[in-house]
Amino acid sequence: MELRYLRYFVAVARERHFTKAAKALGMSQPPLSQQIKRLEEEVGTPLFRRLTRGVELTEAGKAFYEDACEILALSDIAVEKVRGIARGLNGNLSIGITSSDAFHPMIFTLIRHFQLQNMAVKIHQREANMSSLTTMLAEGELDIAFVRLPCESSKAFELKILDREPMVVVLHCDHPLAERGALTLDQLQDTPVVLFPQEIAPCLYDRVYTCCARSGIDMEHARQCSQLSSSVSMVSAGSGFALVPQSMVVISPPNVTHHPLISPKLYTDIALCWRRFERSRTVKRFLSMLNEDPLPWKAT
Repeated sequence: MELRYLRYFVAVARERHFTKAAKALGMSQPPLSQQIKRLEEEVGTPLFRRLTRGVELTEAGKAFYEDACEILALSDIAVEKVRGIARGLNGNLSIGITSSDAFHPMIFTLIRHFQLQNMAVKIHQREANMSSLTTMLAEGELDIAFVRLPCESSKAFELKILDREPMVVVLHCDHPLAERGALTLDQLQDTPVVLFPQEIAPCLYDRVYTCCARSGIDMEHARQCSQLSSSVSMVSAGSGFALVPQSMVVISPPNVTHHPLISPKLYTDIALCWRRFERSRTVKRFLSMLNEDPLPWKAT
């Protein structure tokens, strides 16, 4: 059964008159009467009683009218949904986030800003290490991902750097240098360093490792944590010092202190990563936010 038959039927049912319905549909009355007759033949029962002035629904017609209205409404919703996806106004957006990025307020400010502007888009968030995120992005499991640079595997994608964060020193409050302000790595030569696993962020790990080794820190006795964020907990328990992105000071336990690192200066960039030649309108709408003035996470 064609949808146009349902539209003709609903128009006649609402107008209770063939001529008025034909006018509303923008067609002449005879073809409309013929279409309704074909519809009645197809369903196998009369849907209207023909009266002197107009028509009225039969019992079967009344039941058919309710279903026809529902079917037409669902078809309109389906069409609008498809058109919305084509324009990037609805659909799905899968976003990857590293565990350390989750502490930076900019990330969720961006996501919330996009959600408020695109309420029909369903956002799915995945948290994983950078190697896993780039793999999922390459395999199409993610649409975009927030990563920390340096990240060798991110070079296969388009990147936009969103923020540059200095790494800061985390010490236990009982450490002899806890009362100091800014520190150098040379001052920490006698304190074990707590390192996150290399597989979580290989390039950033190498940068941290190299800086510590050049500053005379004993890397053979470096202590290992499970995640970048858990290094703070290990320091809180008395296990040496850690280097973390500045945004992670928000998870500071009461018995640790944070110190700017002035030598060597060590930075990590937060970047948005997406596939080259991306065709998704939803992704493009998300990327367009990054060109707003002021930027969403800097708006007052």
